[in-house]
Amino acid sequence: MPIATLNGIRLSFDVTGTGPLVLLIMGTGSPGRVWRTYQVPALVKAGFRVATIDNRGIAPSDEGAPGMSFADLAADAAALIEHLGGGRAHVVGTSMGGRITQELALARPDLVGKAVMLATAGRPHPMSHALNRGEQVLIEQGVQLPPEYAASIKAVLNLSPHTLEDPAKAQEWLDIFEYAASAKPTAGLRAQLAIDRSQNRLADYARITAPCLIVGFADDRMTPSFLGREVAAAIPGARFVEIERCGHYGYIERPDEVNRVLVDFLSA
Repeated sequence: MPIATLNGIRLSFDVTGTGPLVLLIMGTGSPGRVWRTYQVPALVKAGFRVATIDNRGIAPSDEGAPGMSFADLAADAAALIEHLGGGRAHVVGTSMGGRITQELALARPDLVGKAVMLATAGRPHPMSHALNRGEQVLIEQGVQLPPEYAASIKAVLNLSPHTLEDPAKAQEWLDIFEYAASAKPTAGLRAQLAIDRSQNRLADYARITAPCLIVGFADDRMTPSFLGREVAAAIPGARFVEIERCGHYGYIERPDEVNRVLVDFLSA
C-alpha cells in the first residue's frame, strides 16, 4: 500500500478502480483493509474509484501523538483527498469514521460531495462513554483478558443476536475475534480511544451542506441507532436508513444490504 506524508504525518492508503472518488474511513482500531472484503468490490463494480485509509494510529500510518482529535483525523482525510486529485470526493465512514466524516463535511465542504455515516453519533452517551473508558482502563492497567473471554464480549457487543443464532457462524466469529484479541494494544489504539468524545456536536451539524445519508444498524449496542437518527435530524436534508438484523459491524454482517444503500445513494 502506498504511504505519503500528508498533514505532517505518514499515512497509508490504497486506491482501486476508476471513476468518481469515494473515500472509506474505518472506526477505532481498525485498518482500512476491512473495507476491502465487501464494500470496495461493490463500489468499484458500480463505477467508483475507491480509496481506503489507515487512520493515524493504525500501522503502517504513523501512530500519532497522544491528544489526537477528530479534527486531526478529518484533516488527514482532507489531505488524502487533495493528494488524490482534489475536488469533491464522496466520503463514507463507520463508527469513529462516521464522526470523522461529519467533521470533514463541516470543516471542508469544498472537498465532500456526498457523505455517508454508518453507526454514528453526534453527542456523548453514558453507555458509550463507559465502554470506551473501560477499554482504556484495561490498557492503562496492563490487563489483557483471556482471548476466549475477550472474543465472546466483542461478539455480544458488536454483532446482532440474529447473526449469533447459528452455532457454526457464532463459532466462526469467535475464532476471528479470539485471534485478534491475542494482539497487544498499540500506542495508536490508545490514542484513538482517548479522543475527546465529550462534546455535543449536533447543533454544529446544522451547518453541513453536503447531501448526507446516515445508516443505523437495528441491533447496534455500541452506537445505538437512535444516535444516528439524531445526526440525521441535525443535518439539513439528511436521510436516515435503518438496516435490520445486524449490529455495530453491520457492514460485514449484512454487506449486500449496506452496499445496496451505499451504491444507490452515491450513484443518484
